[in-house]
Amino acid sequence: MHKIPVTVVTGFLGSGKTTLVRHLLQNNQGRRIAVLVNEFGEVGIDGEILKSCQVCDEDETPNTNILELTNGCLCCTVQEEFLPTMQTLLKRREDIDCIVIETSGLALPKPLVQAFRWPEIRTGATVDGVVTVVDGDALANGQIVGDLEALEAQRQADDSLDHETPIEELFEDQLACADMVLLTKTDVMAADSSQRVQAWLQQQAPTGVKVVSCQQGAISPDILLGFNAAVEDNLDSRPSHHDHEADHEHDDNIESVYLELDQAFEPSALIKRLQALVQQQEIYRIKGFVAVPNKAMRLVLQGVGQRFDHFYDRLWQADETRQTQLVVIGTDLDRETITQTMAGTA
Repeated sequence: MHKIPVTVVTGFLGSGKTTLVRHLLQNNQGRRIAVLVNEFGEVGIDGEILKSCQVCDEDETPNTNILELTNGCLCCTVQEEFLPTMQTLLKRREDIDCIVIETSGLALPKPLVQAFRWPEIRTGATVDGVVTVVDGDALANGQIVGDLEALEAQRQADDSLDHETPIEELFEDQLACADMVLLTKTDVMAADSSQRVQAWLQQQAPTGVKVVSCQQGAISPDILLGFNAAVEDNLDSRPSHHDHEADHEHDDNIESVYLELDQAFEPSALIKRLQALVQQQEIYRIKGFVAVPNKAMRLVLQGVGQRFDHFYDRLWQADETRQTQLVVIGTDLDRETITQTMAGTA
């Protein structure tokens, strides 16, 4: 029986993975695509956004076109949830042309790929390719790995540098495992910044791996799918900072704060409040749904650093409580301050 090709989409928080996958579903060119979403936080924000793409069968219960994992870091918990999910998909292999796995922004791609060596999966699926999504605008402004020129100068001066933060190691591991690097948000970058970032990324990426610009997730499935790389069979050529560790460890201080508020917010006022929070605390990402006064549609809000994007995705349903639901992801978060700030009591 044929093996189902699996594309792993990885990348840092806010890089544009969900936008990319949503565009793929809306422009699938007849492909029957199953999507697995790995969430970090207590509410399935990305899964909900993907389910609103209007490609999936809304009448199917449960929705087996999109299977969402909400248990944190996928590479740490695959034996608990990933294996039975894949086994369910493999039973439907005749109904599926390919699988796309959107990893958590905090997950390492290599341990996930290693899971495809398991006997229960190996005979039915293969990792067709790993696509790493990089936020070009954030990178140019030093929001992920710091200032590019300073970082490059520092590395040239000290080849033995081993004081990288977990975020920097994660970014490098994502690049090292890639079959293609997608550089997003180049439409908001100056031409010289875009060229500088792309040239730097090309130097950091493995030999032969292309860096491709991508705006608003718009890229042909013919480019995104079909690498035929059988990644699980050549992992030795994709080095990782965690190759010599029995079990990799994440920064235990990375956490999420879930907010569920029975109030509506004007988008501009809410963003100012959230930007103030970002300045006060080590917050990597804020995402969620917002109830807006006198608006019949739900607002999707996504933020990384000081930059926030938002759009209305659908009407509030008649039996749905109009709440504002947000997930704040960061390091050493002060939950009480965040809750009080959002409630207007701080």
